[in-house]
Amino acid sequence: MSENPSISWYDDFLGVAYRYFDIRMNVVLMFNESKPTRDLWYETMHWWNDHTIKIRFIETGDDYWFVMGADSRRPDTNKYFYKILEKSANYERFKKGHQGSAYMRFGIYSRKTVDEVKNDALCDCGHRKDDHDVDSHSCLYEVCDCTNFDTFQLNILKKKKVVTNIKFLSEDDVKDDALAWNCLNRNKYSKND
Repeated sequence: MSENPSISWYDDFLGVAYRYFDIRMNVVLMFNESKPTRDLWYETMHWWNDHTIKIRFIETGDDYWFVMGADSRRPDTNKYFYKILEKSANYERFKKGHQGSAYMRFGIYSRKTVDEVKNDALCDCGHRKDDHDVDSHSCLYEVCDCTNFDTFQLNILKKKKVVTNIKFLSEDDVKDDALAWNCLNRNKYSKND
């Protein structure tokens, strides 16, 4: 298996979120701007054939590589996606519960301050907005060292693709998988030289 030089690898996204409460679990690529994200969906994902979409999770110690690609009806604008991420409880939950398929979606991730949310919004410290001081915005719980209310919002776009080819691999197994091999060969092994 050799590296395919025509594959355009894209890693200019924030990370991956997982959502559990649909018919299928969701894998959401997170971006920080709406217009470029919607343009990327239309230029790339819109043209992907659902039955050819592949997602690979390549575990390397405490991290994993998220790798995704597919055949496109517009190969001139096709991109494959990858990102190196830390393993998390949400990743482990997806790994155990995906049942062989998932919805692939894009989402817009944005930070929110105390003035931009309702009283029941949770801060990154885990406490509600109304559990923070009105003036200093620090947490009122004595055991909490939060000094400023800060949270995030993820708006998941409606468009989605169905992915049924999902594999979890160790780094030793990538040589047997073309997508995983092409990604690591281009973005890890050839950069070590």
